Amino acid sequence: MLKIAVIGLGDISKTHISAIQDNPNVDLVAVCDSDELLRESVPHVNFYRDFHDMLKKEALDCVHICLPHYLHYPATKACIEKGVNVFLEKPISLNTIEGIKLVRLEKKHQDIKICVCFQNRYNETFEMLKEFAQSGQFGNLIGIKGLVTWFRPKSYYDRKPWRGSMKYAGGGVMINQALHTVDLMQLLGGEIESIRGSIDQLLDYGIDVEDTATAHIKFKNGAKGLFFATVANVENSSVELKVIFEKETFTIKDGILSRIDENGLKEELLVDKKVLGTKFYYGASHAKLINLFYSCISNNTQNYVHVEDALTSIKMIDAIRRSSEVKKEIKMEDL
Repeated sequence: MLKIAVIGLGDISKTHISAIQDNPNVDLVAVCDSDELLRESVPHVNFYRDFHDMLKKEALDCVHICLPHYLHYPATKACIEKGVNVFLEKPISLNTIEGIKLVRLEKKHQDIKICVCFQNRYNETFEMLKEFAQSGQFGNLIGIKGLVTWFRPKSYYDRKPWRGSMKYAGGGVMINQALHTVDLMQLLGGEIESIRGSIDQLLDYGIDVEDTATAHIKFKNGAKGLFFATVANVENSSVELKVIFEKETFTIKDGILSRIDENGLKEELLVDKKVLGTKFYYGASHAKLINLFYSCISNNTQNYVHVEDALTSIKMIDAIRRSSEVKKEIKMEDL
């Protein structure tokens, strides 16, 4: 039975802990958070305030890292150097430079596994859409549109100030709310030639990260992409992913994959599973990816989201930010 620990008991940790506790083949033995008041939030397991102390005292097979972004790299490094596998919440890093350091760490310790929590790759609707894209049956890819229009009040940043700080968050809406959408766009579109982007602050929150971002993406296969994300909406609307092929158009919205034929007729193909009691935008695939990773640990297989697989999304965000600064297109090869 695998022995599991969780570092960081913030909002997303509840989803991880639920998946761990539902798996009969693993045992949650320890949790760690700097806030002593959270000691009783996960009963019947060992509680630590310092993850270095936890790594010294516990014999662990896998650690889930659910910490603020600036702690992802140092915590992962500490676990890997102790020989402990890591399930890492997104993002992998604050920026491309730090992400490359994590890729090097992954390559140096090839006997230890790091899985990045890009669970939306495993949503049933996206898996089917990806199969369509790879089959070629609908002709060449023409374009991809990714929209994230959410709402975050000022209290969201006041409650946890690191969220509004470039130094600690690595960005705003792009890295915190829209990273999954960026990742899915590049998975469907393939290698990226260049990005022209713009970021802004539409809300008067006194933070130094962007609340709105837009980008035009050129893929090497000739397809084009439009990305737009904001937390200046009045609600958390459904993420929309629209993919246009020569012969058909597909959309994932409200957890439903639909096709639109050349006559404009819409047909629902598949609906994602939902997990009651969780935020709808988390999706239902955390447990799916977590259990897959545990299987990879037990069987020493490689079928999970590696750090190098996840680096492209960080590069895209850096390209959008740099493009906004210099007011011109950024070649991905220059990052």
